[in-house]
Amino acid sequence: MPKSNGDSMKPPLKRTKTLQPSAAPPINADFSDEQWNYPSFLGTATKTRRRRPSSSSLNTTHNLLPHPLRLDANPPHSDHNLPKTSSLIPPSPPHTPPPSYITGPQHYKRSPILYLLVITCIIFVPHSALLQYRLAKLEDEKLHLCCEIDFCSGNGRKSLEKDDGSFSYVLNADSRTVSLYIVMFTLILPFVLYKYIDYLPQIMNFLRRTDNNKEDVPLKKRVAYMVDVFFSIHPYAKLLALLFATLFLIGFGGLALYAVTGGSFAEALWHSWTYVADSGNHAETEGTGQRIVSVSISSGGMLIFAMMLGLVSDAISEKVDSLRKGKSEVIERNHILILGWSDKLGSLLKQLAIANKSVGGGVIVVLAEKEKEEMEMDIAKLEFDFMGTSVICRSGSPLILADLKKVSVSKARAIIVLASDENADQSDARALRVVLSLTGVKEGLRGHVVVEMSDLDNEPLVKLVGGELIETVVAHDVIGRLMIQCALQPGLAQIWEDILGFENAEFYIKKWPELNGLCFKDLLISFPDAIPCGIKVAADKGKIIINPDDSYVLRDGDEVLVIAEDDDTYAPGPLPEVQKGFYPRISDPPKYPEKILFCGWRRDIDDMIMVLEALLAHGSELWMFNEVPEIEREKKLVDGGLEILENIKLVHREGNAVIRRHLESLPLETFDSILILADESVEDSVAHSDSRSLATLLLIRDIQSKRLPYKDTKSASLRLSGFSHSSWIREMQQASDKSIIISEILDSRTRNLVSVSRISDYVLSNELVSMALAMVAEDKQINRVLEELFAEEGNEMCIKPAEFYLFDQQELCFYDIMIRGRARKEIVIGYRLASQERAVINPSEKSVPRKWSLDDVFVVIASGD
Repeated sequence: MPKSNGDSMKPPLKRTKTLQPSAAPPINADFSDEQWNYPSFLGTATKTRRRRPSSSSLNTTHNLLPHPLRLDANPPHSDHNLPKTSSLIPPSPPHTPPPSYITGPQHYKRSPILYLLVITCIIFVPHSALLQYRLAKLEDEKLHLCCEIDFCSGNGRKSLEKDDGSFSYVLNADSRTVSLYIVMFTLILPFVLYKYIDYLPQIMNFLRRTDNNKEDVPLKKRVAYMVDVFFSIHPYAKLLALLFATLFLIGFGGLALYAVTGGSFAEALWHSWTYVADSGNHAETEGTGQRIVSVSISSGGMLIFAMMLGLVSDAISEKVDSLRKGKSEVIERNHILILGWSDKLGSLLKQLAIANKSVGGGVIVVLAEKEKEEMEMDIAKLEFDFMGTSVICRSGSPLILADLKKVSVSKARAIIVLASDENADQSDARALRVVLSLTGVKEGLRGHVVVEMSDLDNEPLVKLVGGELIETVVAHDVIGRLMIQCALQPGLAQIWEDILGFENAEFYIKKWPELNGLCFKDLLISFPDAIPCGIKVAADKGKIIINPDDSYVLRDGDEVLVIAEDDDTYAPGPLPEVQKGFYPRISDPPKYPEKILFCGWRRDIDDMIMVLEALLAHGSELWMFNEVPEIEREKKLVDGGLEILENIKLVHREGNAVIRRHLESLPLETFDSILILADESVEDSVAHSDSRSLATLLLIRDIQSKRLPYKDTKSASLRLSGFSHSSWIREMQQASDKSIIISEILDSRTRNLVSVSRISDYVLSNELVSMALAMVAEDKQINRVLEELFAEEGNEMCIKPAEFYLFDQQELCFYDIMIRGRARKEIVIGYRLASQERAVINPSEKSVPRKWSLDDVFVVIASGD
């Protein structure tokens, strides 16, 4: 009962400082919601406002069992704190489930097999231990009785020994019992852990008096995940796991054998090993327990042996697969590394193999984003004798440092970066990224880097990133300039093909101290097996001067640039006797306007027009025939910097070069030179591009042959007025007796079709670029020489008629002609006879006289000014 009426009028949920005690509820009364949520044997519940429990409030109840409703900051001190009437108890919220660790025991009901196993162990293991103990006790009594009999008969020593044996046997019996318990515990433990390992964190939280429910992932899954990560990260994890399983099986089997047999533990371990190693070794065992254990060990041994076979098979397969896919590391030094894959690779490998022939072969490593087997098959199709040079292919990306290290990039003597088959900007962008990757090699680069560029405008950026180690070869620019030179001087393509390749004569730079103090005029004829072309001046930071003055004196540290068959096939000799004599003093004819036709569109056609602007006379015409619309064509030319042309007049015609009707609209019989370009729209396909060029060539020649009989052909080309009327150069004109056709060929197999027909000269662009790359890879200084010879200014390769140097049927040696060429400030490097199909560069017998004809021509290096 309340003490006063005023107390009964207080709000039911309002707390007071001192709560009045209330009478205890009767024993047989129904339980209220408060008593269900708060058991009475833990104390008296207090009146509190119901609120959602939080993690902070749950952690304050460390002095009691965890309970979601224990939220009062002031725990009850006595029964007198209970409310006076039950009406003050607020209504209980909906029933909440107990914590997860309370519901855990319900799972034990769903595992009768485990119960059966536990009961079996509880019953039979102590029974077995009891029998062992009784047996040991009987044996001990027997031994004591024998000891007394022996003592009475005077055999005290023997009884003592037997007594010691009985004691050791008792100890042995106890150890076997312990071993049996350990074996049974070890067998049961994995099942228990597998079934109830997820409850371990909850049990730990209960023991720590905390309620941490942050672990959302079950412990079983986390353990499986850690094992998976361990096997994925560590390469030898499987082998270590197999070794541990083998040792555990031997140790566990030995312990089990020791528990069921009478031998020592070491002997049991040995028998366990024999059962693991040979599954049929347990056939002679006796006794039920020993047989059961031996069969179990042998079964485990067979499983381990199967796992071992699997690991060995996987390791061998992985190694073979790594070798097949080209993932193994290349351990080489002084090799040539090629990064990328293109149509030029075959010609490049051929030239590098020829260059390595003099040293007995070498090693070339190719790294490309292709399968190793596919690369090796493509190289095998070349059907070329590599002459001792080994080609190693590896699959990988040049943009990845790990792949670059795999091919020993830091130990290569030269690195060649090939242009990809994408468009010019994408190919050059990729080349730039490869150069950045090469500059990021921590070990540094031993050799220089030769980068094949597609667009001349992108060259400065690559050189800026790469620095002094980078040498660039702009493929389109080289071929475009070479085609123009060949159009103005027919037959020059074959000469460049001989000089750029390693099969004949090529450029070499070497120091000759014994020639110091010799002027260049005498130096020119001091090599019987080579032709000096220039000097690398040491005093001018290694600048290479081609065709220097006769008065230049070779100084200490200077090197001589020569054209020779190989770097070890020439040496200076005594100065020969030459006769200057009397010869014709004919100067070069003046330049006359020309009319040239471009069939096709190249992305660097603006650079070709700039070269023509510098080489042609004022009043020349350049006809451009392609499928690019005229408005778009003019816009591209203006963007390329062609706003004002002084010497050339551009004439635009739109049409398809493989359609006869479109070609017939052109005055094909009036052009001095016709250049058939590999069109930009089909240059990605080598076969398609060559087929288009060949079709255009045949159509043009057929149209010319039908028109010319009805045209006035009395006028001859003024450009060729300096040549004899019977010169071999006029044979290049064929049907028109006027036009010289130069075709750009990409595939070397197409060359045979063009050369056999003898209806056109050709420029084998891919092969010539490969030759240039190979030369620069062997010696990066040669790039300075090629840049000057291909430029529109400075020295260039020329073809001069014989009438500039001699009279008809005059008998002279090649040294005499070289001296006469110096009077014209030229360097004569070879000749082509009228009766021969190819030019001879760096003739072998320079001092042997012979008769020359005016139909012969000479190949010289002269200034283009």
